[in-house]
Amino acid sequence: MGISETAEIHASAVIEEGARIADGCVVGPFCVVGPNVVLHKGVVLKSHVVVTGNTEIGAETEVFSFSVIGEVPQDLKFDGEASKLVIGERNRIREHVTMNSGTEGGGGVTRVGDGGLFMAGCHIAHDAQIGDRVIVVNSAAVAGHCIIEDDVIIGGLCGIHQWVRIGRGAIIGAVTMVTNDVIPYGLVQGPRGELDGLNLVGLKRRGVARADITALRAAFQMLAQGEGAFLERARRLGDETDSDYVQEIVAFVLGETDRSFLTPR
Repeated sequence: MGISETAEIHASAVIEEGARIADGCVVGPFCVVGPNVVLHKGVVLKSHVVVTGNTEIGAETEVFSFSVIGEVPQDLKFDGEASKLVIGERNRIREHVTMNSGTEGGGGVTRVGDGGLFMAGCHIAHDAQIGDRVIVVNSAAVAGHCIIEDDVIIGGLCGIHQWVRIGRGAIIGAVTMVTNDVIPYGLVQGPRGELDGLNLVGLKRRGVARADITALRAAFQMLAQGEGAFLERARRLGDETDSDYVQEIVAFVLGETDRSFLTPR
């Protein structure tokens, strides 16, 4: 691909030989683009942005000043092996955001989906898998190997422990430490995160039918107060409902994980 003739590159930017920059890209003042970087159509680097490593940024993603994208993992086990960072389309990556490439032990690739908003000062660590339309608020940190599914909101100053999974549509309140998996559509809050309900506001905003919301609320009550251990309740729930949303929670709970779960209090 090389460097497109239609790309706008400021005279003070440093573009290392080998970088590939597509049509309509804008590389602002004092940016640095490494030799193994691919910028797809319409990517904008505002100013003072560093994009390095084996990094690919999807079309129409905008990266704001002082972000560092694609640097090596903050992991003492990393020994210089080949790894990647792949960022999807139409993301907004605000000031001072850091996103690291993967490690051999984690599959070698950090992935970020489409349409996300990564606010100032947040961090996406090595081997994290971030879904579509995810919002990570100011100064939150997602640790290595985490899986953040679609439509998740992570509040400001949160910390997501390594290997944690957060299910689709969940919301994490500000200043919360999340140490265990969060079910889809869950609401987590408190200094040491506790599962405190469902993300009802998010469900209503997405137009989820009232019958499904009612089913989800009943499912949450069963998980919170039913007989037996948490996994046993989830298995029974799967046998007793035909709601696709509830079945999604059941599949998540019964899926493979390296952590325990935040359970309803």
